Amino acid sequence: MVIPPPLRPLRVTEFLKPYVLKMHFTNKFVHAQVIHSPSATVAASASSQEKALRPSLGITRDVAAAALIGKVLGERLLVKNIPAVSVFLKREQKYHGKVKAVIDSLRDAGVKLL
Repeated sequence: MVIPPPLRPLRVTEFLKPYVLKMHFTNKFVHAQVIHSPSATVAASASSQEKALRPSLGITRDVAAAALIGKVLGERLLVKNIPAVSVFLKREQKYHGKVKAVIDSLRDAGVKLL
């Protein structure tokens, strides 16, 4: 049984940016997903762990893999008619390296960043 997330009052959801980019980097893989915050559901995701992407990647954890993940995620967002996402970086995430590769390739794919 799936329990739906609680409904938020309208005044709260007016000020939320609806689509938020979340990135997670491990020692082996790169994961990125866009979450629709009012309904708390995943709108689109991409990972270097996917079977379809693994043959095209040599190393699944470097900056080139992060750039490919951003490109794939951007294409999936545009297919679902999501033109813009907002980016909130965690404290330890700086706009450098893998984080920069994901964000720049999302921007190059045609997704606007808020």
